[in-house]
Amino acid sequence: MKLHYYPETDSLYIELKSTPGTRTVEVVDGLVVDLDDCGDVVGFDIEDASHKLDLSKIETVSLPAVSAAE
Repeated sequence: MKLHYYPETDSLYIELKSTPGTRTVEVVDGLVVDLDDCGDVVGFDIEDASHKLDLSKIETVSLPAVSAAE
């Protein structure tokens, strides 16, 4: 999983898979989900992220330890 913040558009993209999205669905105003060919979620785009989220701190809880090479 990767987090991408784009200050020029104030959007936060949460990438779950590196495969390209082929379809987007706006779930609610300002939250877009990217889907792949199989309909699986590839990522989420949150518009106006700095107004909706506290971007000053990112915390993970109970994630399995995996090296970046894997």
